[in-house]
Amino acid sequence: MLLLSGQSWSLLHVILSELNYYFIAGEASGDLHASNLIKHLKKFDPDSVFYGWGGDLMIEQGVKINKHIRELAFMGLVEVIANLRTIKRNFQACKQDILSKKPDVLILVDYPGFNLRIAKWAKNNGLKVFYYISPTVWAWHQSRVEQVRKYVDKMFTIIPFEKSFYKKFGIDVEYEGHPLLDAVENYRKSKTSHEDFCRKNNLGLKPIIAIVPGSRKQEIKRKLPVMLSVVKYFPEFQFVITGAPAIDKEYYNFFLKNTEIQVLFNQTYDVLENSHSAIVTSGTASVETALFNIPQVVCYKTAYLTFVLAKILVSVKYISLVNLILNRLAVCELIQNDFSHDNLWKELKAINHGNKRDTILKDYNEFNTLLGGPGASERVARRMTELLKSTGK
Repeated sequence: MLLLSGQSWSLLHVILSELNYYFIAGEASGDLHASNLIKHLKKFDPDSVFYGWGGDLMIEQGVKINKHIRELAFMGLVEVIANLRTIKRNFQACKQDILSKKPDVLILVDYPGFNLRIAKWAKNNGLKVFYYISPTVWAWHQSRVEQVRKYVDKMFTIIPFEKSFYKKFGIDVEYEGHPLLDAVENYRKSKTSHEDFCRKNNLGLKPIIAIVPGSRKQEIKRKLPVMLSVVKYFPEFQFVITGAPAIDKEYYNFFLKNTEIQVLFNQTYDVLENSHSAIVTSGTASVETALFNIPQVVCYKTAYLTFVLAKILVSVKYISLVNLILNRLAVCELIQNDFSHDNLWKELKAINHGNKRDTILKDYNEFNTLLGGPGASERVARRMTELLKSTGK
């Protein structure tokens, strides 16, 4: 009788049957990038099975979701402390579900506060760990680089300078481009005309200013009132809010108080494509806005204690990835106390008229070039399947 070692059995499993993937995405952006990656993984591994934590976009790709992102979004130190009991329960539930599914690989998508701890547990339990979209270790808490070294089998980054950053620590990471280029290109293949968009959503003929207040209740609560405070000073425009999928319409209505401003759900790219300018919360949305060539004001405001600690710990000059990648202040950043009605009015006026608008659009051309061309999601999927099948897991 032929006896096979444990490693040989693992290799035989890969050759003869489907791979079992387990994804953890804890935010709307992670849901987007994970869903695009999964779409391409299915091309290279059509019989594969997908489990995990995520959102509606992952569900559309056939992922069997154990917990939805609407239950996971805690932002900032104060909010995390206030929800420690829930977060602890989430860890235990996640570990139990992973063990029950027995995945061939655990793919962690961004969401570092949660995912780096899961990576440690997973590695100690003999699981292969891939990490897609690196934590911002280059910005603060560089000790997390050692966590990546110890507990992550392969890191897949999406920002150009991250490969050279990790190389300084002797870690070879994969960089295949930014997946948002794929998301924007996919959208443009099926977009509707401006007239159809306005007709569908009962919008008028005035040019649109997009309001993108974020995907979590905490950040919407802090930012949306200031964003709305400038609306009456721009009567030549109509304002449209991009609604987060995990937030109910009633939550936005509390801030709108019978105004005629529309909140459009699941149409963020439609809104950006048809906008003249935008007020955008810092994060993925600022990159998306740049890829749509929409001049923007980037806004950031968090709990006071969180901000004070961030000022001490964070070692980067900018909060917007547009500015970080260009290494200059291309788009305005209104941070904490600077995020005020007066400052927002001034900056919004500047980007809707005159030279500042032209300068931003010119900077966007360089930004697009630095991010590389589309196809990142497919290239990462190909590389992941190559690594899995070459190592027998």
